[in-house]
Amino acid sequence: MPEPASGPDRAVGAALARWRRLRRRPETWLFLVILAVGTLFGLMAPGFLTLPNVIDLLETYSVQAIIAMGLFVVLVSGGIDISFAATASVAQYCAALLASRLGLPAPLVILAGLAVGVGLGCVNAALIHHLRITSIIATIAMMSVSFSLLMYFSGGRSIYDLPDWWTSRVVFYRAELASGDIVRVTLPVVLMGAMALLTWALMTRTSIGRQIYAMGGNPEAARRVGIDVGRLTYVAYGYLGFAAALGGLVQAHRVGESVPNAMVNTELAVLSAAVLGGASLAGGVGTVPGVLLGIVLLAILQNGLNLLGVSPYFFQIVIGVTILVSTSITVLSSRRGRRLRTLGEAPSHG
Repeated sequence: MPEPASGPDRAVGAALARWRRLRRRPETWLFLVILAVGTLFGLMAPGFLTLPNVIDLLETYSVQAIIAMGLFVVLVSGGIDISFAATASVAQYCAALLASRLGLPAPLVILAGLAVGVGLGCVNAALIHHLRITSIIATIAMMSVSFSLLMYFSGGRSIYDLPDWWTSRVVFYRAELASGDIVRVTLPVVLMGAMALLTWALMTRTSIGRQIYAMGGNPEAARRVGIDVGRLTYVAYGYLGFAAALGGLVQAHRVGESVPNAMVNTELAVLSAAVLGGASLAGGVGTVPGVLLGIVLLAILQNGLNLLGVSPYFFQIVIGVTILVSTSITVLSSRRGRRLRTLGEAPSHG
């Protein structure tokens, strides 16, 4: 009989097993890429690896991260939504009208803004589930309708007289470094963390989250085992509507005004962060930490390129390549999976 492995051998074996598990996860490679890119920019761009710059990056990208949490749920469910930027703009502007024109108190304004976002998300769900319209077509149509109606009724006018409770900076932590720089942890950063925790709990600690994964992986099999696909569709798109509305409210808080087209052209950045973090466009795959790492990588790339004086158009190239590569990997993986299943099911001869 072979001798039992000694203590050091068992430790090495366990470490190798852990590494084999980790290297199959996209979050591991994404984290390593972030370390490499961050180190490179830190060497090339003075001031990049400073704590104030990191905190500023977190606040700058907090809105995109909040919305990406909602988009992540939709992607896992097997759908896709392109209308979230328009939803955020409509919810923000409606809330701004209630606050500035009618003078409603903060709780009512916030609830109304979030309700508008959830309502628009449920309209998407109705179009997709009941009318059987492909998700990307339905949400592109809703994006066009929502944004056009907003611009028509607002006349493209911004609202600058938001109440103080909305625009006042909320600081949860403040510290002065030895260099004299001030570090602040503000409301957008805290809300980003809270939204990430809420989404993680929803998708990993509730039966609804597990059913959404199952629905995204194989909708027909989910139906056969009794999962209410229609209800989950409303949950996924309603949750994205909630996240988009919250992101819109936070955006107005950050800039101190409500601009009808403030959220336009954020769709690709949010989508690329989600797919870069491992959320498959085919559904059923993805994690909250992966999406957050995707946001971090995009933030580092944009900030580092800006500090180096690289044209902002190059960053758009990065986003486009990211979506192309991620989609290609998804398609190739699904083809390989189907091929292996076909070989496994083929009858043997001999």
